[in-house]
Amino acid sequence: MAAIGTNTKSSQHSRHNSLPNAPHPIVSQLEEHLQRLKTSEATLSSSSVSHKLDGLQDLHDCTDKLLQLPMEQKALAQECSNKQIDELLEGSLKLLDICSTAKDCLIQSKENMLELQSVMRRKRGDGSDFTAACAEYLTSRKTMNKAIRKSLENLKTMKDDGKASSSMLTIFKEAEEVTLNSLECLLLLISGPRANSKGSKWSVISKLMQTKRIACDSQESNTNEFEKVDADLHCLISHKSSSTDNFQSHMENLEMCIQNLEIGIENLSRKLIRNRVSLLNIFNH
Repeated sequence: MAAIGTNTKSSQHSRHNSLPNAPHPIVSQLEEHLQRLKTSEATLSSSSVSHKLDGLQDLHDCTDKLLQLPMEQKALAQECSNKQIDELLEGSLKLLDICSTAKDCLIQSKENMLELQSVMRRKRGDGSDFTAACAEYLTSRKTMNKAIRKSLENLKTMKDDGKASSSMLTIFKEAEEVTLNSLECLLLLISGPRANSKGSKWSVISKLMQTKRIACDSQESNTNEFEKVDADLHCLISHKSSSTDNFQSHMENLEMCIQNLEIGIENLSRKLIRNRVSLLNIFNH
């Protein structure tokens, strides 16, 4: 995904000029993680998003190590005005809120899927129970997407075009930025890009959005697990397809996808909490 904000090379040059002549190795590691995330593949596939979540965990591990260094703690405390302190702490809290929204949506998706599988196993009567369960699943998806759209709007307001005034602030602003972009990808993966294409005006979404209609028999590799199940359900409800073979396979793939994403977002949330605690400790002394 393309970087938003200051040019990578110029920001790195600025940091190296303002940090000590021999910056701690952790700073170099952190910059490597930042660059890797900025240049990672910008797709809405589950494998790409899972890879981003893994990369964010490494990034915020490194960030916390930096926050444990006495010299960096002192530098950050001295560089930050009260306003900048508030912005850092508010930003960390908003990241956690977005993670919470993503976790809630994944849990709801899993519960809806398990209910659908339960109805399929019972196979009652003329299939009316299954049709009703399909409709309920899709209705729940619409409700979930409303929460995701709200979270995406909140995420949009966090994007900062301003330049940080110091080396440490630049590092944390860039870490926040790549985290926002990756969480944006996660939310779009869960909801499906078509559900968010209307009214989406900011650059990351406009680049990711591809308005493609999914045929009932679609097997295209660029269709993610959530979209495949949604498409199958629409087809089964409209009786355009009577086969549930592909649907069952897609459900199994979606189940594995949700499990992986849940692990990734849970681990990331823990690291973000740890970073927030470290920031609070620094600024409260």
